[in-house]
Amino acid sequence: MKVLVIGGGGREHALVWKLAQSRHVTKLFCTPGNPGIAHHAECVTPADLPAFAAANQIDLTVVGPEVPLCAGIADQFQAKGLRLFGPNKAAARLEGSKAFSKTFMLKHGVPTAPAGIFNNPADARAYVRKNGAPIVVKADGLAAGKGVIVAKTVAEAEQAIADIMEKRVFGEAGAQVVIEECLVGEEASVMAFVDGRSFKIMVPAQDHKRVGDGDTGPNTGGMGAYSPMGVPVDATEIFTKTLAGLQAEGIDYRGVLYAGLMLTPAGPKVIEFNCRFGDPETQVVVPRMDFDLVEACLATADGTLDKFTMTWKKEAAVCVVMTAGGYPGSYPRGQVIAGLKEAGKLANVAVFHAGTKQTTAGLVTDGGRVLGVTGLGANISAALERAYAGVKLIQFDGAHYRRDIAARYK
Repeated sequence: MKVLVIGGGGREHALVWKLAQSRHVTKLFCTPGNPGIAHHAECVTPADLPAFAAANQIDLTVVGPEVPLCAGIADQFQAKGLRLFGPNKAAARLEGSKAFSKTFMLKHGVPTAPAGIFNNPADARAYVRKNGAPIVVKADGLAAGKGVIVAKTVAEAEQAIADIMEKRVFGEAGAQVVIEECLVGEEASVMAFVDGRSFKIMVPAQDHKRVGDGDTGPNTGGMGAYSPMGVPVDATEIFTKTLAGLQAEGIDYRGVLYAGLMLTPAGPKVIEFNCRFGDPETQVVVPRMDFDLVEACLATADGTLDKFTMTWKKEAAVCVVMTAGGYPGSYPRGQVIAGLKEAGKLANVAVFHAGTKQTTAGLVTDGGRVLGVTGLGANISAALERAYAGVKLIQFDGAHYRRDIAARYK
């Protein structure tokens, strides 16, 4: 089989790394890819992806990021009779529009926080003043994981409304906002394969959003993750009600559905849905897969998931993300990276490239999140030790990483 992966970050490197292990794959492409991905796949940059897939007789295309999914790339491939793993544009609205997602959840009884939806800043401010703080303000559209502000005070919430709706710090994603109750509890990331008729839930993971140790500083795209979690997570009701709601709406969802959950005293509640694999959760969930990812993707795309059996390795996985200095604010690029070969030689360590570039000076940083170093072990403590052993061998100017990933469960 010929397989094409769309994307070029740490999540896609982990997916390519796993897909390359499949007995079915004869040729693997990735667009645009990155220097790490290039070790497993041919990196290409075609202008027309469906045309490339057709011309190269691609049997399966796997989409990593949310932007092409929300733009309707699955519909474009389907129109040409090409098999793609990922939801169509209508289904991807669960991530593309927080207003749509919240309305959907409330309509179909999916456990979530009560909320208001506003396209007028004055109405949004009035809602905040009425309900008080803490409260959560979310930009409706895609904002690269940064459009959510947890406001501890009414003043902070009003500032968030001004930033999102009036200053448009997230562009058109802020034309509308969702303002919701601030849920309290442990967070969990639970992904499932969904084929339109059934679903299979993957092992849960927990990520670390804040940039600093002790969950301090601004939110990021994710500073690390680990799996399994130290607390039980049962998301069966959430996925059952969500799939039933999708079917009732006439939406054929095929791909990964990611539920970001808060484990409240009243049970798990959905903070948000994503229409694809999480990042960096993929970097700890994929290494625990004890099955062929190509077969799972085919079963999902073809609607035969009920016949597919998923098994999971007992080993734990921990991923530590190394970022450029200054991230998630402004940061430099082009810092030379050393120590990757040494880290790659460690047993039970995988280094996934997220923001790197190959130059005449060598491999350099080319993004905010630069690398994800994943360690595997018999338990969280062992996996943690392997991950940090890899991190300590890698150097670049300004390198930053959290030193407390998975610390509460080691």
